Order: sequence, then structure tokens, then C-alpha cells
Amino acid sequence: MATASSSYDRAKPFLAVILLQFGYAGMFTITKHALDEGMSQHVLVVYRHAVATIVIAPFAIVFDRKVRPKMTLSIFFKIVLLGLLEPTIDQNLYYTGMKYTTATFTSAMCNVLPAFAFLMAWALRIEQVNIRKMHSQAKIIGTIVTVGGAMLMTLVKGTQLDLPWTRGYDQQASASALTKQDPIKGALMIATGCVCWASFIILQSITLKSYPVELSLTAWICFMGTIEGSMVAVVMERGNPSAWSVGLNYKLLAAVYSGVVCSGIGYYVQGLIMKRKGPVFVTAFSPLSMVIVAILGSFFLKEILCVGRVIGAVVIVTGLYLVLWGKSKDQPPSDSSDDKAEAIVTQTATEMQERTETVDQEFVAIDITKVRSTDESI
Repeated sequence: MATASSSYDRAKPFLAVILLQFGYAGMFTITKHALDEGMSQHVLVVYRHAVATIVIAPFAIVFDRKVRPKMTLSIFFKIVLLGLLEPTIDQNLYYTGMKYTTATFTSAMCNVLPAFAFLMAWALRIEQVNIRKMHSQAKIIGTIVTVGGAMLMTLVKGTQLDLPWTRGYDQQASASALTKQDPIKGALMIATGCVCWASFIILQSITLKSYPVELSLTAWICFMGTIEGSMVAVVMERGNPSAWSVGLNYKLLAAVYSGVVCSGIGYYVQGLIMKRKGPVFVTAFSPLSMVIVAILGSFFLKEILCVGRVIGAVVIVTGLYLVLWGKSKDQPPSDSSDDKAEAIVTQTATEMQERTETVDQEFVAIDITKVRSTDESI
């Protein structure tokens, strides 16, 4: 039972981050459909974080009321910056880039995120890197391979795959949709957004050290993202009040799903994983969502899969495993090991205290004996 419990405890971060990638994959697919229906990407950012704030804030107020530290000017400034980096800048660029490309293309480009996060964590000495060690070399090579696979998937198309569920698609419609895309412009926007996303992840891990309440931090980030995103949307959609209208359709589903799953639950779970595994571990699994989106996109968005994208996906997964292998060799002990170590330290301290008390008692006994022998001689 103890072994099974410890194994499950070690597996929890992996399970959590994998489920997180499934959630992101659903967001890619649903959001792309909403944007294709004409939804404004700037308004979507506002509605997404407004929904996330409404959902997360009550839990943060109730569960963190006794453990929430005092808000300082330094912490508040970090929260404002967090709300600007990912909810506002990254997501506006990300959704705009998605409009110029496809859901699969966007998710593939997001695979540069682990590379940016690794380089930033390395520069800030958050990530352990020793060039002479094999596991550090694996992390560096894996990062390069992952980015190379994403570029391969983006730039090399190859022949189209004739999958059974894509045979009924209108090939002319697919070709006309491809002509409206601008992969270069979209790729630049998505890559710039990933730089902001990586900066957000690094800053979130730093902020959690001085403000270690994940729910409250998530609520604050979503609230700031709503305010700052609203400023951007008002400017970008001025003179277009119809852009703010949402009905019972994919536009509403995109706002609610991305707000609850990707912003609310996503930021919170991401913070929990960072405390145990670090920021690079969180980003290392992002290629998984690309594979899921490629499959969902071919089913629901009628996106055509090409041989180049499949080969790129295989290369990305290979790089991912290299990074994960390197991370596994420099991770701190699991919680169960920490508990054992803490118990040993506590037991040792208790034994030392007992020995000290015993020695003190012996000294007292010696003093009393000396006093008695002196009295008798007198």
C-alpha cells in the first residue's frame, strides 16, 4: 500500500500536466471554430478572463482567507505584470495568429514554448544546467530537437494524407481556405506570444515564492487580465459594438471553456505543478497538445494532414522525451522522501534533546553529591 501510494504521488504531476494539455487541445479546436465564425479575438480575451475571475474568485476568498499573505506593492506589481504578459499580450497575439493559420499550425508553433522557458530559466538560474553532465546535454539537445520538429511541421507540408474521415471533404474549399492564410505573419505573432507566455511562467514561479496561494494568485491574474484586456479590446474594436455580442453558439462556448478550463483551472494547476517540478517541466509537455489538436482538427475542423506535419510531430515527441529524461535526473526527491528525511531529522533532534537533558540531570546530581560530601566533612 505504501509503495502504491508513493508511486501515485510521484505520478500526480505527470497526470495533471497531461490532462492540462488535453484541456488546451480542446481550447485550440473550439476557439478556432469561434474565430472562423467571426468572433473578435480581442473580445474573446476579455470574456475568457471575466468568466475565469467569476469562477475562481469565490474559491480563493473562501479557501485562502486564513493563509493569504499580506499584499505588498512588490507582489501587486508582479501580478499586474503577469496579467499583462499572458492574458493580454500573449493571448491577443496568439488568437490573431490563429486567425491567419489553422489550429494545428498554432499548436505546433506553440512548441517553441519549452525552448524559450528553458533558456529563460537557465539565464535566471532557476533551471539546473551542467554542460558536462549527460542529462543537461539531453535537455539542451531535446529543446533544439523540439523546436526543429515544430519548424519542420510548419514549413514542410509534403503530400496530403488520405485519411478515411477526410475523404468527404471539399478539397476546393480547403484550398481556398489555405489561400486566405498568412503563415509567416501568423507564425511571427504566435512566436512573440510564446516569448510572453514563457516570461509569464517564469514570473509566476517567482511570484509563488512570495505569494504562495495558488487560488488567490490565479484570481488576481484573471482579474488583471480582464481589466487590461478590456483596454486593448475597446481600442481595437472602437466603432464596432456588434463585436461584443455573443449568443448561444460557439462564441459563448469558447469564452466559457477557455475561461474555466485554460485560465481558471489551468493557471491554478500550473502553479501547483511548478512548486514541485519547476517551470520547465510544465512547458515540456506542450507538444502533446499539438498531436491531439492535429487529430481533432482533422475530424471537426476539416483540416488536411500532410506527411511533413506528421514527421514533425514525431520529431517533437522525440525531443520532448529527451527533455523529460534530463529533467528526471535532476529533480529533487519526491514528497515521500522529503517526509522520511524530515522524520529522520526530527527524530535525531529529539534524541539529541533527550541526551542533553540527561547530561544536565547528571550534572545536577554531581553538584548535589558534592554539596552533601562537603556538609558531612564540616
